[in-house]
Amino acid sequence: MKGLDIVAVINSITSPIEVGIYRDGKLVGVKRYEGLASDILLPTIQELLEQGVERFIYTSGPGSHMATKICYTLLKSLEILKGVPFDAISAFDLNGNKPIKALGKLYFIKEKENIITKKFASVQESSFFMPEVLDDIVILNRNEPDYHIDAV
Repeated sequence: MKGLDIVAVINSITSPIEVGIYRDGKLVGVKRYEGLASDILLPTIQELLEQGVERFIYTSGPGSHMATKICYTLLKSLEILKGVPFDAISAFDLNGNKPIKALGKLYFIKEKENIITKKFASVQESSFFMPEVLDDIVILNRNEPDYHIDAV
């Protein structure tokens, strides 16, 4: 990931929403934003642009369909209107491949290269983190939301 100086990685499937700020590919800070994605993502993205962010990377799934859709729509609009590029990563890159809450007792899990849902009897803890360098994440070939169960 060379070329752009300031990159923001947005993990909108967490609560609070987390944003990692990277300068020259290295993590320089993490910000957390409390509230609903529908209320806070637009002002958050505006704030990040004012701080010099030149590119965005977001978690395209699996996880909260609503937050993913909102984040994608905002970033796609920004790309079309202002030419600000964005990419997508798997949420598993930010939690060490641990189960991610889907619905009820269902969780998304990654088995080799496949993402499936699995039912667990107890709550599965999953904490998210921002990697120290952008080279530790894999940019997906497409930046559209990545659904693994039907959107409602």
